[in-house]
Amino acid sequence: MRATSFALTNVLGSVYERGPICFTPDGSTLLSPTGNRLTLVNLQTQASRTLPVELRRTVANIALNPARPYIAILIDVDGRAVLVNLYAGAGGGGVALAHINFGAPVRAVRFTPDGKHLAVAHGSQIKVWQTPSTLTREFSPFVLHRTYTGHDDDVLSIQWSPSGQFFLTTSKDLSARLYSLDPIPFPSLPGTSTNGKRQPTKFRPKTFSGHRASVLSAHWSADERTIYTIGKDGSCFVWRIKPEEESEGEDEEEDADSDADGKKNRAGPSTVSRSHDSRLELARARWGIAERHYFNAQSVGVNCADYHPESSLLVVGFVTGVFGLYTLADEGACTPLHTLSISSEKVAAVTFSPDGAWLAFGCAGLGQLLVWEWASESYILKQQGHYADVRCIAYSNDGQIAATGGDDGKVKLWNTTSGFCTATFTEHSATVAALEFASKGQVLFSASLDGTVRAWDLLRYRNFRTFTSPEPVQFGCLAVEPSGEVVAAGGGGAAADSFDIFTWNVQSGKILDVMGGHDGPVASLTFSPSGSGQLISASWDKTLKVWEAFRDASADTVGLTAEATCVAFRPDGGEICVATLDGQINFFDPRDGAKQLGILECRKDIAAGRRLDDKVTRQGNEGAACFTSLHYSADGRCVLAGGNSNWICLYDVRERVLLKRWTVSKDVGLDNTQDRLDSRRLTAAGPRELIDDISDEDELTTFERLDKSLPGAQRGDMSKRTTRKAARITSVRFSPTGRAWAAASTVGVLVYSLDPPTAAIGVGAHGGAAAAFDPLDLDMELTPASIIAACARGESLGALVGALRLGEAPLLAEVYEKVPVKEVPLVASQLPQVHVGAVLKLVAQQLHPQSNSPHVEFHLRWLAALLTTHGAFVRKRAKADLAPSLRLVAACLYELRANVKRTADENLYALLHVWDGMQRKGADQA
Repeated sequence: MRATSFALTNVLGSVYERGPICFTPDGSTLLSPTGNRLTLVNLQTQASRTLPVELRRTVANIALNPARPYIAILIDVDGRAVLVNLYAGAGGGGVALAHINFGAPVRAVRFTPDGKHLAVAHGSQIKVWQTPSTLTREFSPFVLHRTYTGHDDDVLSIQWSPSGQFFLTTSKDLSARLYSLDPIPFPSLPGTSTNGKRQPTKFRPKTFSGHRASVLSAHWSADERTIYTIGKDGSCFVWRIKPEEESEGEDEEEDADSDADGKKNRAGPSTVSRSHDSRLELARARWGIAERHYFNAQSVGVNCADYHPESSLLVVGFVTGVFGLYTLADEGACTPLHTLSISSEKVAAVTFSPDGAWLAFGCAGLGQLLVWEWASESYILKQQGHYADVRCIAYSNDGQIAATGGDDGKVKLWNTTSGFCTATFTEHSATVAALEFASKGQVLFSASLDGTVRAWDLLRYRNFRTFTSPEPVQFGCLAVEPSGEVVAAGGGGAAADSFDIFTWNVQSGKILDVMGGHDGPVASLTFSPSGSGQLISASWDKTLKVWEAFRDASADTVGLTAEATCVAFRPDGGEICVATLDGQINFFDPRDGAKQLGILECRKDIAAGRRLDDKVTRQGNEGAACFTSLHYSADGRCVLAGGNSNWICLYDVRERVLLKRWTVSKDVGLDNTQDRLDSRRLTAAGPRELIDDISDEDELTTFERLDKSLPGAQRGDMSKRTTRKAARITSVRFSPTGRAWAAASTVGVLVYSLDPPTAAIGVGAHGGAAAAFDPLDLDMELTPASIIAACARGESLGALVGALRLGEAPLLAEVYEKVPVKEVPLVASQLPQVHVGAVLKLVAQQLHPQSNSPHVEFHLRWLAALLTTHGAFVRKRAKADLAPSLRLVAACLYELRANVKRTADENLYALLHVWDGMQRKGADQA
């Protein structure tokens, strides 16, 4: 196993958190912020991919370069930004190109249509930067083009004109303004100055005022002659260029066209009518309110809006979770087309697809991400994560489905290939503490703090069995016997009243046994994978018990040095590992009276970071660090561990050493992510982050101030979090395939894999190669055990293809060498062409002298069969993807030929020497 080669591919359980969302120019991919990372959702292939690039805090703004849609800028809540190539790097994983700190929170960011400039708004200023080059490395890639002022309060949005020469800004000062990218000198035209008044010589920003609340956004029409401004109070003002005669009749009114002396420019409109330069036309134009529209839901407030110029459609998201779609095509009319409630929380972000057919919505309160086709009134995408922390995770037998349980009482099923949620179960009324799949059949078991254990049918998506105890118990751990006939659960948690272990018969639903003996909460349970009926329980009473679940109620007790937090069985049932509260991992042999095999000291590896309210240093916190979840890899060589810290650790079982550590998150807004606290952020009242600083960034309306929590609510309070999140791991699991593993954390379920996710995000359109589909993958469960069993049954082709898909070198070599010699031509002829290159590489590696393989003829037979059967395919791809494999084969054959020639020459000389000796001996005897 390439244990150190796992890379982040996705984050499940959290599809949207905050900030804007945007489409790529072709409309096939949606960009959505996920914590301090960015998720790409491909709407054509129905797959998602999370980039490994991280910001220091939660992503607050994103913008995509229209001219180069593979370039995006991400900005966190503190104003630190990173320019990212979305499809560069290994497997199209994304690469950070440049960093910049804007020094203040950024409210809006937008690229020009040609992608050459970038406008950023923070505070009342707008700064336009030149877009850094993506082809060369520069010491200071961001170059400031110009700074624009004029607003009296924070700027909320920026919108460029279609030509890219002008941009609109809206602000909390109840106004919008029109700026020019570059200064526009006005030519001196004869006859344009009257009454001795001089003509202005440069463009002056236009001001659009009249709203009674903050102006959320402003939008251009397709012809750049109409502007729409949307107010937070539900108002929509339509601004148009005034006709020439109307402008000439206004003598004394002052506006943004006044010159430096405050005198009116009367020549502007006539100049517009005579000028053929659209830039000068817009610069000299005078704007006025043509219509005023008010939405029906203006009393509850508007939270976001977007406008599609080509179709003249306006979409507005309200704080009630309702959105409205309006058409502004009719002159002087704002006609509603649709009004739909999509969430119980406010709509945080909304945007049109480039063709205007789809609407994308983000609801931060419940973590919802929706794409709606307004013409057919149907959902293209409807995803929702856990709105509370994810507590547990489990993989199905084939690794294609991952189940998650959260503090919100929901059980969700995720497709590990696409990263999408396929089903949600809401029957639990409290935290889901443990999940387990049955070894046979499509059955999932879940244990909850509501005192029930439920069995779910994944074919009909229903709860077909519910197990309860005679007295109410909060179940915190779960184990399922390999046959799937027996399920066990134990009470866990500090508030547990019962320390017994309960077992039930799945078919009848009746309780089989109640096993008592622990003096503290049962932290973890696991059945032996070998089917021997052994049940291991680890408890807070510093003991580990080995039960013979089907024989008697007695148990062998093993004393531990500290409270046990979790226990895991090796896949072959020959070893168990137990994590304790003192930061150790203990290994035992359950077949030999729980004989101890070794100890791992992990306190330094899992050392937690500082919390803002900690009174001691990081070194002082090391004593409280421990693992709370363990899991063996598919081959049993490694153990994955996670706990109440910012680290995920992978250990080698045989060598008892740490192989690699992964960071949960680099978000400094979370506790446990920093070794040292920033003393500059300390105040007389304590750390600045712990002070309730209620700013007007998100002005609450009357609807938002209502207390929506009810006494006796079973599913938790939906109000905002009042405590800080801390980076921690609640559950870790290896996929049965051994190619991936997942960790349930504060920021979602982190999925790490050995396979590049190019097919998932559609990188093929940008130069990447998409993974091929092989129908043989549907004929068997791709696990090492199933492949070895298929090989033993004589299914050589299926076993070889399965081993190739898993990519485990020891397993692949074992299956390859077990193919009978007489079946080599048949297996080679039926081998799918997508695997020809991999088999050629495998044959070359086995043929290499350094492999010390004695089966040279066997490898040559394989090589001859492959080249004979797939010769045309190999010749066609010889200069493409098969070139490395063919070069390796040629090098091995050349070295084999040299070795054979050298051996033959040595044998020839030896024979000649022997023959010469025999001839001399015969002559002497004669």
